[in-house]
Amino acid sequence: MRPLLLLLLGAASAAAGPVSFGVKAGLPLTDFFSDTQYQLAGGASFSFSANAKKYIVGPTIEVRLPLGLAIEFDALYRRLDYTGHAFNPESVQGNEFEFPLLAKYKFPSKVVRPFVDAGFTFNTLSGLKQSLYSATGLPGASATTNSAKGFVMGGGLDISLKILHIAPEIRYTHWGSTNFVDPEKLVNGSQNQAEFLVGITF
Repeated sequence: MRPLLLLLLGAASAAAGPVSFGVKAGLPLTDFFSDTQYQLAGGASFSFSANAKKYIVGPTIEVRLPLGLAIEFDALYRRLDYTGHAFNPESVQGNEFEFPLLAKYKFPSKVVRPFVDAGFTFNTLSGLKQSLYSATGLPGASATTNSAKGFVMGGGLDISLKILHIAPEIRYTHWGSTNFVDPEKLVNGSQNQAEFLVGITF
C-alpha cells in the first residue's frame, strides 16, 4: 500500500497547483481499546481502564487540484496505554502510527471554505511494552498485533489567513480488522474511531 500512496501523490503533484505542508494535531473522541465484555468463568469480574494520552499529532501535506479538489496525506501518531485485571493483572503501552490518504473537496468561498474528505488509511503499532502475568506469576503470553486497513471520512472548515490555512475537522475511521487482541481476549483494538483534528498548513 505504501508504494501506491507515493504513486498517487506523485501523479497528483505532476498535474496540480500549490502544495501545502504543515502539522495536524487533535484529540481522540473514542478510545483505541475496547472491552469485549466476555462472561468470565466463576463469576470473576474484569476491570479495564484505557489511559491513552489524549493527543494526536503528525505532519500533513496537501496537493491542491483544480475545481476545489485536493489530495491530503497525513502521518499521525498517538500514544497507547491501558491497564486491566481479570484472572491476572496486565498492562500495555505502545505507539500507533496512522497513514490516511484522502480526496478532499472544498466548497467555493473566499475566506472560510467548508470541505468534505474521504479515503483509505492503514496503521501500525510499534514499541509495544507489556506486563502480562500468568496465574503462576511468570510472564504470560504476548498480545496479538498486526497492521490494519480502513476507510476514513470527515468534514470541516478551511480558514484562509493570507499564507496560513487553519482547518478544524471531525474525522471518522472504520478499520477492516482489529489490530490488537490481548492474551486473555478481553481487550481489543476498536474498529471504530472518531477524532477532532486541526490542520495548520502554509
